[in-house]
Amino acid sequence: MTETRVYTRQGDDGTTGLLYGGRVAKNSLAPMAYGDVDEAQAAIGLARAASGPEMGAILVGLERDLWLVMAELACNPEKIVQLGESGSRPTTDMVTALEELIDDVSERFEPPTEFVAPGEDEVSARLDVARTVCRRAERSALSASVEGSSVVPYLNRLSDLLWTLARWHEADSAAGGSLTVRSIEGRSIEGRSTPD
Repeated sequence: MTETRVYTRQGDDGTTGLLYGGRVAKNSLAPMAYGDVDEAQAAIGLARAASGPEMGAILVGLERDLWLVMAELACNPEKIVQLGESGSRPTTDMVTALEELIDDVSERFEPPTEFVAPGEDEVSARLDVARTVCRRAERSALSASVEGSSVVPYLNRLSDLLWTLARWHEADSAAGGSLTVRSIEGRSIEGRSTPD
């Protein structure tokens, strides 16, 4: 059996390799951006681990899509056309598919019209964490993505979808819906009434 090691020691100098060649500092724009996407993917996986079959199928599809987002962000910019030719870049069709999924899920419940406090149930709380990580990934990708890229629009719609999925799960859970800002007013915090 051939021994395969996880470590290479090539990054000990603080650099990392790009797809199709070249090395950059690990704290440069591209690694910071695809690192945030990697974290978003892991957070989605954490939500999937607690989800039922239908939600799980949606989330694993999103995890798969994020490999394409990371591939583009990790690609040597001079080779981006080559990456596109291999079918390994996010597309406008993927963005449209997210919009269609948001519309479909939104029809299954009455979405809240005000700010929501995360944490009504475990799955929705995990989805909200994934959403906030996805928003950070979007901000990082703004500086790292190439012109004409679908990375930023994809991450933008993905965070919208994660919000929608969290609210849908709350609507279908024992909580019976989201905890909105107005419903928090007047609740006791450590035995004290909140100010009006």
